[in-house]
Amino acid sequence: MSDEFGTLESRVRKKSLLDKVMSAEDCVKFFEDGMDLGWSGFTPAGYPKMVPIALADHVEKNNLQGKMKFNLFIGASVGAETEDRWATLDMIDRRWPYQTGKNIAKGINTGKIRMGDKHLSLFAQDLGYGFYTPKIDIAIIEVSAITEDGGLVPTSSCGVIGEILMIADKIIIEVNTGQPSFEGLHDCLTPLNPPNREPMLINKADDRIGITSFPCDNDKIIAVVDSKLRDKGRAFAGADETSEAIASHIMTFFSEEVAAGRLPENLLPLQSGVGSIANAVVGGLANGPFKNLTVFTEVLQDTMLDFLDSGKLEYASACSLSLSEEEGFPRFFANWDKYADKVIMRPLSVSNAPEPIRRLGVIAMNTPVEFDMYAHANSTLVGGTRMINGLGGSGDYLRNGYLKIMHSPSTRPSKTDPIGITCVVPKAPHIDHTEHDLDVLVTEQGLADLRGLAPKDRAQKIIDKCVHPSYKPIMQEYLDLATKICIEKGVGHEPQLFDRCFKMQQNLAENGTMLIKNWDIKVDLCED
Repeated sequence: MSDEFGTLESRVRKKSLLDKVMSAEDCVKFFEDGMDLGWSGFTPAGYPKMVPIALADHVEKNNLQGKMKFNLFIGASVGAETEDRWATLDMIDRRWPYQTGKNIAKGINTGKIRMGDKHLSLFAQDLGYGFYTPKIDIAIIEVSAITEDGGLVPTSSCGVIGEILMIADKIIIEVNTGQPSFEGLHDCLTPLNPPNREPMLINKADDRIGITSFPCDNDKIIAVVDSKLRDKGRAFAGADETSEAIASHIMTFFSEEVAAGRLPENLLPLQSGVGSIANAVVGGLANGPFKNLTVFTEVLQDTMLDFLDSGKLEYASACSLSLSEEEGFPRFFANWDKYADKVIMRPLSVSNAPEPIRRLGVIAMNTPVEFDMYAHANSTLVGGTRMINGLGGSGDYLRNGYLKIMHSPSTRPSKTDPIGITCVVPKAPHIDHTEHDLDVLVTEQGLADLRGLAPKDRAQKIIDKCVHPSYKPIMQEYLDLATKICIEKGVGHEPQLFDRCFKMQQNLAENGTMLIKNWDIKVDLCED
């Protein structure tokens, strides 16, 4: 690749640091088994590549699998060519707080990798407090530039760079000259620890409260590495009929809220998770009647560029610019002047902080694995035990937003059941978001506005509006039975029958379907 985006010498403006330039391979000598490592990055954006890949090559070449393992503390997931490859080489012992990749998920679920799951805003501050480790042995940070005073300018995400630098013992910097510099797109702030923490006075999405780089103790820098490797950003599935239907329900709901005077005509700042439903919602907004919109979220995907192009989106604040490798980033770079002044990237400790989310009145929209009839939602563990990715930041927004919306298909495809498994169950086998935090649940079947409803009324509305027709009689029978038995016992505020509330999941595990034939505990799962 040419030097069209500048050279290492031009990007490192504090010239004394050029004395520390070395190859990624030469950095391998700094690493020892059992070290605590902190990486930049948030989703596959802004993560170090050269040194992690060199370390993996070293382990593979020297048959050190399982003999050179590290504890990784990263803002969220990073590229598969780094941590997922590390997982295949048995290089990860502990991993906080969120990950993506088949091999790392396999390592977690087979007990090889000890993963911790945490609300991302809490992870950021707790890392800085030293709750997970009193110090990071080596931090590996990807930057666009190093300023004259030694400040670190991030690339496509902010993540937990500030908190890592707070407790890092040694620092390796990867300067990415294979893409334009992102300097000017960040609002860098590392909150002080209590009792000295100050308010985050963000009153609108484009407010700035920090500076464009992270201060860094340059004496801790042990190496500067030139990198031309771009993010392996992933493209998410496009909208399908189900996600389009969900988006339509949400658009109708927004229009009704505006008509009722509960939302302004330009809504309130929007937060949207990742995936096909989130993309469909963003697409619905880009084509919808609402104008002068803003976004205050974690991750900006390719569809956000469509949203900006539509003229409906005025400004977008996020922690990460998580665009696809083949389409998103080239499009952003080719239209830099068009997009750059409408986007800001903030540290995780700011983008996900309860204070600005609640002050701005953010409308939170996220996709769970499943939810139950009382509006408890599971975002992390299939069957209550198998980790997918982690909680992420959904809870930060769903606990603090103005409107808290979760959207899901009513059923998910199954190899053993042509209808699929229901995403609305009597009781969620794992709960990440409680009934106290959610206002609205949506499937392609309909939208359930749960505000102001008592538990049994909530359950009836969820069954009426959200459940797939094939599962509706089963769910209704359970609610009626549970209500009758619990009311008779005088324990009927939120009826549940613990001897059978997981019968649908048990039937799936044993017989490949959640379409049970009855709720009788004296009858085998699929017998008449």
